[in-house]
Amino acid sequence: MTTTSGSDRPDIADRVRKLLAMAERTTNAREADAFSAKAADLIARYRLSPAALRDAEANTLGLREVPIGRGAYVRARLALLGAVADAYGGFVTFRSTDTGTVATLCGHTADLDAIEVLYTSLHTQMSTRAASQQRATGAATQRWRRSFMFGFAHQIAEMLTRVHHDAMEATQDATVLPVLRDRDAAVREFAEQQLGRIVSARPASPVGIDAVRSGRRAARDADIGRPRVPTQRALGAGRES
Repeated sequence: MTTTSGSDRPDIADRVRKLLAMAERTTNAREADAFSAKAADLIARYRLSPAALRDAEANTLGLREVPIGRGAYVRARLALLGAVADAYGGFVTFRSTDTGTVATLCGHTADLDAIEVLYTSLHTQMSTRAASQQRATGAATQRWRRSFMFGFAHQIAEMLTRVHHDAMEATQDATVLPVLRDRDAAVREFAEQQLGRIVSARPASPVGIDAVRSGRRAARDADIGRPRVPTQRALGAGRES
């Protein structure tokens, strides 16, 4: 992949948005898979390119807030955001506010753009699929959906790890990995400087292994994305009251 720096640098986030939009519009599952996988691969390969690593504008560190909402599905949404952020050099913290949980995403500018747009698309798909799950009671349905979403997020994490690994092998540049490690360390240091002491949260556990497996299957079939189903109700965008 060829990239440039400065003002001529391609708008990677915009290209990823277009690919994901095509994935959501098409009714052909294989086309959707191809568009979505290409979006994730594009992000990975851009991050590893020498031009991107030298680009001062793209390497500016910053913070970005992502509303997560409130309710039973907050930790599952955070798991998905964390999966995308980990794959693309971001660092996620979160806090409770009067309007719900807010995640703070820390990273390099270009990475933040890509992480946010990919998370938004995957969250839409995850919540739409979870909303189609019904059980005998409201409480049972909520438990199933929560575990389903954790399974989806875990599977996405594995997929994105493979995409990153494949992109690393394709570069065949031994100097890239040390640079990425330095970038990741810089992100964590910047987060601590800007946010103060960071305490690790206790891991949240899903409650139903069958639902987790179902969520993993949904994400695996999606291959990092499936078309949006317009006739199905989704579980919201993480901003419900």
